[in-house]
Amino acid sequence: MVSTTRKPVGIIVATVIILATVAYLAVTSIGSTKQYYVTIAELQGMGNKAYTRHLRVAGNVAPGSIHRSGMSVNFALMEQGKLLQVAYQGSEPPPDTFKDDAQALAVGTYGHDGVFHATELQAKCASKYAPADKKPDVAATTAAVMPGTR
Repeated sequence: MVSTTRKPVGIIVATVIILATVAYLAVTSIGSTKQYYVTIAELQGMGNKAYTRHLRVAGNVAPGSIHRSGMSVNFALMEQGKLLQVAYQGSEPPPDTFKDDAQALAVGTYGHDGVFHATELQAKCASKYAPADKKPDVAATTAAVMPGTR
């Protein structure tokens, strides 16, 4: 007669090894994909921590700072009077809404050279979604409703 007690032990050992491997891969990959959202002021005050983390920084594109070179773009982000130089080099070209004064979000790492090296770039045109600044002309509205009042 053949002993059947070895099969369950082998299955249990294989299951434990597989679960341990999956858990290890999950824990190590979470650390590498974390992205911290920071303001420009926070980034500039982080010290050495800024160089080791994957970060997200938002601000308005400084007017006249956009310099394109193929798929790469160098520009400056402004937020509350602080400037941050950004060098974007990603797999996709910058979005069409990426223009002067547009709100932009850069994802990447901060370099020892003082430049934020972005691999992802998102932008939206602030003026497209802002309400119109025009106030209604009360005199023109009154004249249109009540002819002969002017």
